[in-house]
Amino acid sequence: MLLSLVSHHPEAVVPILRGTPLWVWGLLVGLVALGVSQLRDRTASLARVSLLPLIMTTLSVSGTFSALGSTPHRAIAILAWLAAAALAFVLLSRGQSTAQYDPARGVYRLPGSVVPLLLILGIFLVKYVVGVDLAMEPQLAQNSPYVLCVAGLYGAFTGVFVGRAARLWRLALRPAVAGVATTAT
Repeated sequence: MLLSLVSHHPEAVVPILRGTPLWVWGLLVGLVALGVSQLRDRTASLARVSLLPLIMTTLSVSGTFSALGSTPHRAIAILAWLAAAALAFVLLSRGQSTAQYDPARGVYRLPGSVVPLLLILGIFLVKYVVGVDLAMEPQLAQNSPYVLCVAGLYGAFTGVFVGRAARLWRLALRPAVAGVATTAT
C-alpha cells in the first residue's frame, strides 16, 4: 500500500513523514546507533551479544501483534511468524561464526559487520511501512496474503537475529582447550 502510494504519488511522502510521531524518529536514531556500533571490531560478554537479538525479537513480536493481533487471521499470522522464524533460525544457526570466544575472560572478540545494521533497518522499515499501511487502509489486516507476508517478514528477521546469536552461544557452550580462544566450526 505505502510503496504503491509513494511510487504513484511521490508528493505523499512529506505528509506521511510529517504525520509520523516524533518518538518513531527517536527510536530510529537509537536503532541506527546500535547498528553502527556493530560496524567496528569489539569485545562483548555473553549478556551483551544476547541483547540485540532480544531487542529485535521484542520489536518483531510487538510489531506482529500490534499489526495483526486483532485480525481474524491471528492464528495464521502466528503460524507464519513461527515457521519463518524457525526456518531462518535453522539456516543461520548452523553457519560458522567469525567471532572468537575467550573462556578465560568470558568475552567474545567480534569482527565488525554491516549485517546487524541492515537487519535493524529492515525490521524498522517493515514496522514503519506496516504501521502506515494499516493507518491508511485498516482493512489490509483482513487480507490473508498481506497478513502472511507481514508475519513471515517479522518471523524471518527474528530467526536471523537469533540464529546469528546461536552461533555465538555455541562458542561459549562447547568445551574449549584450556587458555586458547575458540572459533565456531
